[in-house]
Amino acid sequence: MAAKTKEDKPLRHGYTTGACATAATKAALLALITGEVQHEVTIRLPIGEEVTFPLARCEAGAATASAAVIKDGGDDPDATHGALIVSTVSWSEAAGIQLEGGEGVGRVTKPGLPVPVGEAAINPVPRAMIREAVQSVLQRFQLDRGVRVVISVPDGEEIAKKTLNGRLGIIGGISILGTRGIVVPYSTAAYKASIAQAVNVAREAGCRHIVLSTGGKSEKTAMALYPELPEVAFVEMGDFAGFSLKQCKLKQIERVTLVGMMGKFSKLAQGEMMLHSKRAPVDFAFLARVAAEAEVPQALRAEIGGANTAAQVAEMLAAYPLFFHKLCEYCCRSCLKEVQGGMTIETILITMTGSLLGRVTVDGTGD
Repeated sequence: MAAKTKEDKPLRHGYTTGACATAATKAALLALITGEVQHEVTIRLPIGEEVTFPLARCEAGAATASAAVIKDGGDDPDATHGALIVSTVSWSEAAGIQLEGGEGVGRVTKPGLPVPVGEAAINPVPRAMIREAVQSVLQRFQLDRGVRVVISVPDGEEIAKKTLNGRLGIIGGISILGTRGIVVPYSTAAYKASIAQAVNVAREAGCRHIVLSTGGKSEKTAMALYPELPEVAFVEMGDFAGFSLKQCKLKQIERVTLVGMMGKFSKLAQGEMMLHSKRAPVDFAFLARVAAEAEVPQALRAEIGGANTAAQVAEMLAAYPLFFHKLCEYCCRSCLKEVQGGMTIETILITMTGSLLGRVTVDGTGD
């Protein structure tokens, strides 16, 4: 069922690069066998749904054929939306199905990803989808021939600059991804998968200290604070604090630093591990209690309840550093509770401009 906005309007789902590559491959192979240009093609997605893809182009030759699908991400904000996914298929003297990445498809250069180092960044499920599509067409025409498939994305190298591929060690283009075949609008599963992958790549690179940030500004500040750490050590967790921390615990990361701003970290301090504004509004009464612990004057504490945002509270209490220290300590304690100890947690609280408000480290390795 399609995701919905608060106005209850359905959001249109799209299709993964893996599904597009599969459709293009099936069309190209049909063109190669029949000599006829294809205009659309139907494939079965991993979720069991059959989908018909229109083709952006198709060319048939005696020994080679190609087809292309324009990637439709639906209403999901995806860097690959509108990308041309091309499959070029040819007969091969070698038996079986050879699958390769061409122009604009990245190549894996670091361990920790689901594809071995040195291979094209075509993930396992799309690989299986493409192979199954080829095999089904060969069986339909009762052919037993070797087939070479090359997936390419003409603008892939440029598109990849808008993704985390470079940091993950995927060089030269985008990844061909997807486990279900469809892109669910604003999918939390996709974001969580990228976090898990990033943590795993960092661990495989030897990182024992990972820095989790809530967004681009926070990450930029974090990198300035830890210039000695490699780029892979920095992971954007977004709103998924709890999930990110558990991934770090799973990979036996010894030290985790969290960098963020007042809005999200005021929630984290209370033990809320999903930091989205709709999921957990700012609790100004809680901030007032922390202010009391920091010995903020009662008159000023009373004003906290009338604040519009957590950032406004930070401005009001700028002269009371103990408040920010205590808030950071609460964040650390909440995080250690979430992962049941076993690591050192550092919380760095910053302003919108990157200025430091508070910084606290709590050693939970004895917990």
